[in-house]
Amino acid sequence: MSSSEERGSGEAKGGRGAQLKHTGLRPGWTTGACATAATTAAYTALLTGEFPDPVTITLPKGQTPSFALAAEKLAGGAAMAGVVKDAGDDPDVTHGALIRATVRQLSAGAGVVFKAGPGVGTITRPGLPLPVGEPAVNPVPRQMMRDHVAEVAARYGGTGDVEIAVSVDHGEEIARSTWNPRLGILGGLSILGTTGIVVPYSCSAWIDSIRRGVDVARAAGRTHVAGCTGSTSERTVVAEYGLPEDALLDMGDFAGAVLKYVRRHPVDRLTICGGFAKLSKLAAGHLDLHSARSQVDKGFLAELARRGGAHDSLAAEVATANTGLAALQLCMAAGVPLGDLVATEARDEALAVLRGAPVAVDMICIDRAGAVVGRSAVA
Repeated sequence: MSSSEERGSGEAKGGRGAQLKHTGLRPGWTTGACATAATTAAYTALLTGEFPDPVTITLPKGQTPSFALAAEKLAGGAAMAGVVKDAGDDPDVTHGALIRATVRQLSAGAGVVFKAGPGVGTITRPGLPLPVGEPAVNPVPRQMMRDHVAEVAARYGGTGDVEIAVSVDHGEEIARSTWNPRLGILGGLSILGTTGIVVPYSCSAWIDSIRRGVDVARAAGRTHVAGCTGSTSERTVVAEYGLPEDALLDMGDFAGAVLKYVRRHPVDRLTICGGFAKLSKLAAGHLDLHSARSQVDKGFLAELARRGGAHDSLAAEVATANTGLAALQLCMAAGVPLGDLVATEARDEALAVLRGAPVAVDMICIDRAGAVVGRSAVA
């Protein structure tokens, strides 16, 4: 992968691409990208008898990385291919894991069916983006695999009706180092990723890149900048406000770094956009939103829900919800504006960190698909 593919087309433009380049860290591939590559190779072999090696896939933003195969087998009406995950310079617990996809032909009209192989978890509690009982293969990786199955079918005369069993060698053991067991994802890892690319994590490098992002925006005369937790929130902000690339700050989990630097180097307006669960952590007073250092406080959410008119039984359900998303869904069903309450509380926390700096602030909470589920007024 070239730096221009992953990191943007130039430092002067600022924004997410320039920040990634500034860190000097090597990006890697998500488990979803690896599973897609393995699926593509396996289905190709099932139809042609030959495994493409390396196998090339297309990621959601158009990058076309190639993956070497670490395992392959064609026998008994099934094809299996395996790819070793390279997380780049990110300290990811799944770095080096062997991700396999076994593809079997199904009857015409069956579509694409996903199965949890050894080392991939199964959803056992509500509140996640998949129903209970489903394999823990998240929606974007599923769509990537469906798209590539359709492309291979069109190229080699297949029907595209297949079962894909995704597995991860030693995945159940690796999953003990993740939050999966607490979330009710049992039996192994989740297959994740929304862009296919792992953004490398380094506190010092990333915080420095945020500062450079603010500097570039100010130098370009931008009066409205946005701190985004990832690519989905970035797309939402662009759709909402039409901000140019150099007004976008890829803050990741470092909300505090954005606020403290903008306090010293003000802009007229700062919008922070992120997932509901992450912004609920900011609302509760956490400035580092990483899962290793802060957790969603469902008791805090229950108290906010009460302020929004939730009765005691609903507040109790919120307090014991499996995830922040589940708590939000409970309140939305009852007409309690928990998303707006979280956004407003997060805005007030941000204003406290800004300590009177001349910066107007608003917050936007989104769900996993990027839909706005809560927002604050500008203050």
